[in-house]
Amino acid sequence: MPFRTIVGHSRLLSLLSRVIARDSMPPAVLLAGPPGVGKRLTAVAIAQAINCLQPQSAEGLERDACGECASCRRIARGIHPDVIIVEPGDMGTIKIEQLRDVIDRSQYRPFEGRRRVVIIDEADAAGDDAQSALLKTLEEPPSASVFILVSSMPDALLPTVLSRCPRLRFGPLTPNEVARALVQEHGYAEQQARIAAAESDGSIGRALASQSEDLSEARDAAQRILEETARNNDPVKRINLARELAEGKGSPAEERNRLAVRLRSLGSLLRDVGIIATRADRAMIANSDLETPLEKLASSFDAQRSMHAYAAVDRALAALDRNASPKVVADWLLLEL
Repeated sequence: MPFRTIVGHSRLLSLLSRVIARDSMPPAVLLAGPPGVGKRLTAVAIAQAINCLQPQSAEGLERDACGECASCRRIARGIHPDVIIVEPGDMGTIKIEQLRDVIDRSQYRPFEGRRRVVIIDEADAAGDDAQSALLKTLEEPPSASVFILVSSMPDALLPTVLSRCPRLRFGPLTPNEVARALVQEHGYAEQQARIAAAESDGSIGRALASQSEDLSEARDAAQRILEETARNNDPVKRINLARELAEGKGSPAEERNRLAVRLRSLGSLLRDVGIIATRADRAMIANSDLETPLEKLASSFDAQRSMHAYAAVDRALAALDRNASPKVVADWLLLEL
């Protein structure tokens, strides 16, 4: 996957492209940020850009992989002899034997590429002993090898490892970027992509893990509740709305999870209403396909009320995490809105 096909992170990708073009890639680098935002894809794109047989440039990119040559195709398939990917095994850990093997292989000249690239995905899954085994190589790196550590929890890495790896920080993607990736790379319909993106917290991985039908139903329910509470302050009617919010059959855990999905949809809509009410940049709106009904809600949920309601949703989610009763949480929240 060349740099130009990766969604978001344009400044980081431009920097990496420039460094590779000038042959000044550091011997080790850490790609750190939230899960599911493209860190591993970027690591593979680095390996392709370094070893591409027909490199090219693109807008904002001094050097990028072609994505079509034999080297690029084999790297994408995970079978290039000079690109090694280490990842957690069945037990969810990276064992010391795995790192010792790649350390040994990294000492030799590449078989056919310009440089050997070792990608350690979820590097924080390596224990202290495994990280310590890697440390000496990071201190005295082989001239023909590049180590790329990928981590969503970089603070779990040893300080000595962190000190030897320049850190590139990946932030969450925007809802529009997540939706675009879902449509282009995963075949989502436009509306379902936008719904999943609104609940993704900027993570393509989280969006893919969600059930689009559940999210669509949850957002519809959240919209109805906001429209009703905007029109009606009657506590009895609000308690009836709370029943709708918490309704559903299943185990207590399933009921709690279903309510949590609906609360996150409610929070997403309230955030967008707050953006409209405060006249902030509308490009930040996650539920852009609902902009017209959200504008109507903003007349009732002004900046102060929308902020108060959003904070109440956040507290309700925290209460669910502490195993509070879904019914009690829903009743309290509807009275707070």
